[in-house]
Amino acid sequence: MTLPVPAPDPLPRAVIDSHCHLDITEQYSGLTPAQALAVAAAVGVSGVVQVGVDVASSRRSVQLAEEFGNVVAAVAVHPNEAPRRGGALADDLRQLAELADNPRVVAIGETGLDHFRTEGEGLVDQEHSFREHIRLARATGKTLVIHDRDAHDDVLRVLSDEELPERVVFHCFSGDAQMARTCAAAGWYLSFPGVVTFKNASDLREAAAVTPPEQMLVETDAPFLTPAPRRGKPNASYLMPHTVRTLADVTGADLAELCSRLRDNTLRAFAIPADLGFTG
Repeated sequence: MTLPVPAPDPLPRAVIDSHCHLDITEQYSGLTPAQALAVAAAVGVSGVVQVGVDVASSRRSVQLAEEFGNVVAAVAVHPNEAPRRGGALADDLRQLAELADNPRVVAIGETGLDHFRTEGEGLVDQEHSFREHIRLARATGKTLVIHDRDAHDDVLRVLSDEELPERVVFHCFSGDAQMARTCAAAGWYLSFPGVVTFKNASDLREAAAVTPPEQMLVETDAPFLTPAPRRGKPNASYLMPHTVRTLADVTGADLAELCSRLRDNTLRAFAIPADLGFTG
């Protein structure tokens, strides 16, 4: 197998990639899901949460979770896709609810607001979709996974308006230390991507430093947001040790202990039951 970039040194204990897109990773890196999972496991990334961004990819996510014991799925219509769906969104949500009946679906998301790629009237449709996804997560008892890009205040406003499910995860957390404190006080989980390794991401490292250890997750968002020193190359779950090591440096945690904590947090954040057969 030829890797897009060399694999990092293995982690001392297993962790779980709390947010990735194996189907899109294959398009960018050429690694099949089986290959991506195998090389990730070899460096200590023992399982993944595979995330859908529309109905078709959500179905694919469920298929991957059923095929591989170390994969669980999240289903959603992505915030930037929602304005394009128009009147079809209601049927999309109905299909997502059907998919969510599968025990290997552990989350509704990624959903939320994106003021970077969507603007104007599209923001109204995006917020409507966000609220409907929140209600679906609450109705199904699944974890809510939030996409928040350049929209911190509005995301917090919507969350304050709605009755939330028991568990909320901020995917690819991008706020500062003050927002980290706000989210932590609400009991939400903060998932840190490879961005935390970037030289210009001091605000994000400060946010990680104040995040309660029991509410921290780690992710790749593969094939996007590749960590340093491989920034600019396609991302994949096997590159996540770079991010984990940066989080250990930022928080002052022992690396092995941090790995165990991150894995336990992920199992708890997504309420993955012991009898599911998840081998991550």
